[in-house]
Amino acid sequence: MKYIAIDLGLKRIGLAYSAHKDIVTPLPSIIRKNRNQAADEVKKVIKEWEIDAVVIGVPLGGSSEDEMKRRIAHFMNLVSFEGEVFYQDEAGSSKEAESMIKGEMKHLRDGRIDSISAMIILQRFLRTKSSKS
Repeated sequence: MKYIAIDLGLKRIGLAYSAHKDIVTPLPSIIRKNRNQAADEVKKVIKEWEIDAVVIGVPLGGSSEDEMKRRIAHFMNLVSFEGEVFYQDEAGSSKEAESMIKGEMKHLRDGRIDSISAMIILQRFLRTKSSKS
């Protein structure tokens, strides 16, 4: 099963890939100019990597959970992905990503933190999935 994780932000979209339960690789992030451009770029990545399922980070349990799920559903509708879409709690993933790349890079806003955050989200999902099976 090939997965892509999406850390959906208003400015950048972090992406990470896994075709093996123990290896997750951050991909270059997408700079979001507008909704349609971002959806088209995500669609290209999904096609290029032949993705079977998408894992999207969402703040679970908070007051904004329903609103975020609605926005994500709308975005994924624009992507027109036919496979399975899973939600994974993203709580603390950005802070964890920032601490992983301490120093100068921490202050760069080139999307590396967003993609490492997506990597963390996908690692969490795969750990949860493997512990259930």
